[in-house]
Amino acid sequence: MTGEPKLRNALIAAAAAAVVTAGAVASAPARAAGEVNVYTSRHYDVDAALYKAFEAKTGIKVNVVQGNANALFERLKREGRNSPADILMTVDAGNLGRAQAAGLFQPVKSAAIDKIVPAAYREPGGLWVGLTMRARVIMYHKDRVKPSELSTYEALADPKWKGKILIRSSNSIYNQSLVASLISADGPEKALTWAKALVANMARKPKGGDRDQIRAVGAGEGDIAVSNTYYLGHLTASKNPKDRVLVEKIGVFFPNQAGRGAHVNISGAGVARYARHKAEAIQLLEFLVQKDAQVKYSQANFEYPARPDVPMAKIVAAWGEFKADPINVSELGKLNPEAVKLMDRAGWR
Repeated sequence: MTGEPKLRNALIAAAAAAVVTAGAVASAPARAAGEVNVYTSRHYDVDAALYKAFEAKTGIKVNVVQGNANALFERLKREGRNSPADILMTVDAGNLGRAQAAGLFQPVKSAAIDKIVPAAYREPGGLWVGLTMRARVIMYHKDRVKPSELSTYEALADPKWKGKILIRSSNSIYNQSLVASLISADGPEKALTWAKALVANMARKPKGGDRDQIRAVGAGEGDIAVSNTYYLGHLTASKNPKDRVLVEKIGVFFPNQAGRGAHVNISGAGVARYARHKAEAIQLLEFLVQKDAQVKYSQANFEYPARPDVPMAKIVAAWGEFKADPINVSELGKLNPEAVKLMDRAGWR
């Protein structure tokens, strides 16, 4: 089609306006080798530092487009074959599964990645790989709840917790993946019964993010919160005295340790379907799972390393070791549509 070159140039120019490399506006992603273009919904300083380290080691320039996961997915769909994206990176297997279902990735083979990252944190067909892990756990007020009163996610349905549970809305991809894990473990009927009981036990209508749930426990609005661990890590490391006082009140409990283990999720990335710099993209993914990069992820952002031979940050290690649910996280993405429907039926707003 005669209009295709003009459309392609327009799309690349539009992408260039949003490209940020190490905090500075960059030029439009070029098609030559020696570059890799990353679309990411991660927004952490450690990511920018790792891209700089990759550039210094390889000479390959990293161009970054940041945005909301849904916005990036829609952008990739619109751009189609004209997209400059080489890597799509986002948080949660639910999001990765949605991108996978939309055909936004291409399969790749990397012996290095397969050797380093446990199979549970990789898409079996090579479409994406986990870069970091987060555990979604129970956080409780030490003065009002004893650890001996806690056991499993399923036990949060017990009427004794009525008016005491704080958790964010059903729009949270983190909660959708938690429910997906319960569907996988217990079946949809039991998961629905659980979700209805959880809604009945909520201390308030869901609002805010995970930090808000933790802070609300500290303020006495409820006794327990469900949250990703790294949020507590950031509160623990906060320079705000109020946050440090808050953290002293909060305990961490890993559910289901006598059974399947605690629910864990990932942030991850894959090679974009129409990547022009596929070799460079794979090289960057391989770099991000190496020990040095994994240590930086853990130390700076309080995430669990995707590889088991990397030490955790001291703040994270202080919560103790735990058994993780061995489910392949790609299953959480597959079950995401069912989980969303189930949460709606349960009245989870």
